[in-house]
Amino acid sequence: LSLQVTSLVEVLCLLVFFGRLTHFAKVTLRNVFWKDTKNICIMVAILLSLTDLAIYGVLRTYNVRSIRWSRIVRPIFLINFAESRQIRRAFRSIRNTLPEITYVFLLFMFSLLMFSLMALKLFGERNLQTAEGLPYFKNYLEIVFDLYVLVTTANSPDVMMPAFDFSSWYALFFIAFVIVNTYIFMSLFLAVVYNNYKKHLKVTFGGGNCD
Repeated sequence: LSLQVTSLVEVLCLLVFFGRLTHFAKVTLRNVFWKDTKNICIMVAILLSLTDLAIYGVLRTYNVRSIRWSRIVRPIFLINFAESRQIRRAFRSIRNTLPEITYVFLLFMFSLLMFSLMALKLFGERNLQTAEGLPYFKNYLEIVFDLYVLVTTANSPDVMMPAFDFSSWYALFFIAFVIVNTYIFMSLFLAVVYNNYKKHLKVTFGGGNCD
């Protein structure tokens, strides 16, 4: 019953979206309507959502488990309607900011990979174990993930305790890692993101672009 209710609500919403698109097509010149990327995106999103809903309903009828893959296109409705002009401007600023922060992100990833390689050489051959009895810093990819999480300090100090219990001097490695990656790189990353986003946002609003 809940599936039928939610499916009915989704179909009604899609019909409303389609009705708005049809009305806009009638009051707009045909060549102007089809040249607007926003209209094409909305139309494609509606078709994909209806197709996915129909396939999902048929598969559920035969008790076949499936995934509603069309949910990833729902933000298209939020971005492309006329009332979402401010959201589109913010989205455009984010999109223009991404290439300019790529270099800082790549530098951060290089630092993370180098520290992970150092951790593998320091701890990989000492047969250390975690509190759960699992091998400690034996796999390079697992080390990268653990240190990536450590940047957020979410797994601190648990991630360093096996090494610290073996020798308190190993704490210097994690202190250096946190200083370089958490305090320096994250602050630099945030500053670059903020400054570039503010710059593009100012250009977008100051340039009078009303797309």
